[in-house]
Amino acid sequence: MSNSDLAALAPADLPGVVPVKQSPTIGSRINGTVPFSVRDNDQNPCLISSTGKQWHAPKTAFRPTAKLTSYEKRAAQRQALSATKAKEKEMKDEKEVERQRRIQAIKDKRATKEEKARYEKMAEKMHKKRVERVKRREKRNKMLKS
Repeated sequence: MSNSDLAALAPADLPGVVPVKQSPTIGSRINGTVPFSVRDNDQNPCLISSTGKQWHAPKTAFRPTAKLTSYEKRAAQRQALSATKAKEKEMKDEKEVERQRRIQAIKDKRATKEEKARYEKMAEKMHKKRVERVKRREKRNKMLKS
């Protein structure tokens, strides 16, 4: 039974079988006729060839998450993520500033302790007034440098 014979029959003669329009992409022959018909049984359409083989409809790639979230939703998520990252960066920066402040305070304490020990060592060898003069001179020089 060819496709032209199927088209000549009424749908009442063949229940569930509908002739397919001629398409050069699906099962095309050299003469251009398409020997397929469509059977719609249980909402599962498939192509039936003249030999009786089932030809399934072309399937698309399986992408379960495609087109599930809208652009506005994704943009809102990106904005929320960037705000969270900015807040985290701000908190980390504050923490780092506090850490650097503590480190600097420790360094300053060590430097003053070292300086005090140096002046005590000088005081053992020199007179007290001379040590005070050296202190004042070093203090002046330090102020000029900074």
